[in-house]
Order: sequence, then structure tokens, then C-alpha cells
Amino acid sequence: MINLKLVVQNSLGIHARPAGRIVNISGSAQSSVELIYSGQRVNAKSILNLMMLAIEPGSEVEFIIDGSDEEKTAQQLKDLFENKFYEDAT
Repeated sequence: MINLKLVVQNSLGIHARPAGRIVNISGSAQSSVELIYSGQRVNAKSILNLMMLAIEPGSEVEFIIDGSDEEKTAQQLKDLFENKFYEDAT
């Protein structure tokens, strides 16, 4: 099991497009992927779960990844967050 804490670095937070990218990574993983934000723990394979959290820029989120491809999944999520969901042009 991997606990991965990441900071939302893009300027708009986790809205539909970033949530979709998280779901693409999580949904293709064999591992279970959960996200914890502001005391709520949700399945990160569901775009509706991610959208209802209304995660703002600068927020810290925690992923709990457990399964056979957890390291690969964690690295993909880390890359996604570090690249600001491939949205901000800077």
C-alpha cells in the first residue's frame, strides 16, 4: 500500500478536466485508488466522487493506492500533479 500526498498546483483546482485525468489513471489501474481530502475519503475511479469534493488550488490531497500496480499508478498521479494537470501554460 502506498500513501501519496500531493498538492494541487494548477490555478483552477480539480474541476472536470483534471478530475477526468485522475479517473483515467485510477480507472486503468488494477489497484484500488482512494483520495482523501478535507476528511472525506472517496473512490478516485469515480469522476462524480472527485467533483463533489470541490478541491481548490493549493490544497493537499492524499491518495491511498493498494494493489499489484500501485507503484506505477502512484508515479503517474505524481507526474500529473507535478505537471499541473497539463493545463497551466508556464
